[in-house]
Amino acid sequence: MHIQSKAQKVFNCFNYVFIAIVCASCILPFVHLLAVSFSSSVSVTSNIVRFVPVDFNLRAYEFAIGNGKFFRAMVISFKRVALGLTVNMVLIVFTAFPLSHDKSKLMGRNIYMAFFVFTMIFSGGLIPTYIQVTRLGLLNSLWALVLPGALPVFSMIILMNFIRSLPEELEESAMLDGAGSVTILFRILLPLLTPCLATVALFSIVAHWNDWFSGLIYMQNPTNYPLQTYLQFLLLKFEEIMRMAGGDMARLVAMLNARTGRAAQLFMGAVPILLIYPFLQKYFTTGLVLGSVKG
Repeated sequence: MHIQSKAQKVFNCFNYVFIAIVCASCILPFVHLLAVSFSSSVSVTSNIVRFVPVDFNLRAYEFAIGNGKFFRAMVISFKRVALGLTVNMVLIVFTAFPLSHDKSKLMGRNIYMAFFVFTMIFSGGLIPTYIQVTRLGLLNSLWALVLPGALPVFSMIILMNFIRSLPEELEESAMLDGAGSVTILFRILLPLLTPCLATVALFSIVAHWNDWFSGLIYMQNPTNYPLQTYLQFLLLKFEEIMRMAGGDMARLVAMLNARTGRAAQLFMGAVPILLIYPFLQKYFTTGLVLGSVKG
């Protein structure tokens, strides 16, 4: 018994050390990015900035705020997230609810499920999707960023399994009282689905916010880029953007370099997601685990 207890302590100690290393590997690069954004151009060029700002200043943030392009791209991303989240959640709920029933209650249920799983594994391909978006006249619009991924099948399956884990007596008793499917969904099930809805909503928000490739291929004008596409463009052509700056911005550009400017805008782009996580974190584990229990 003494040997087993000692082995357990060693195992727990190893787990703590391993988790600490993993956490540090996730946090320290972000801290370094923040330190670079607040440091002077000379300090960054000299590679003396680690995890604490050197020659603290706000010039990189003044440049990010002053040129207007960053906040225009952020507004486009907010609009995309709002529209995409609404479309995703509506389609997820209205698809997961009927598919949560057995094939005895929904004719062809297994066929529908096979279809959705197939689309999750195999896509139509980039070129056919682009041609379809073009023919629908969606280029340079928010719908081009939302409609190709309107129904996240993985999130739909999570919600479907969550509904199937609920007692069937809830729906049966409501039907005996004369409630229809719409009433059962909105007045009985949705209040119970909060953990899972929060989980799939978080998936949707992060997916829309972090996606840069859709903006690159569907937005022909850089002024229509969402934030992540703009940041990707920024990483490649920051020096060119700095050279084009004029007026009062020219003074800031003279005291900046590409690394400090990029770091400031990358950090500002990550802040909205960092603010959302604490509010949805308490639902995340519960919704994800319960949503994968029953197939």
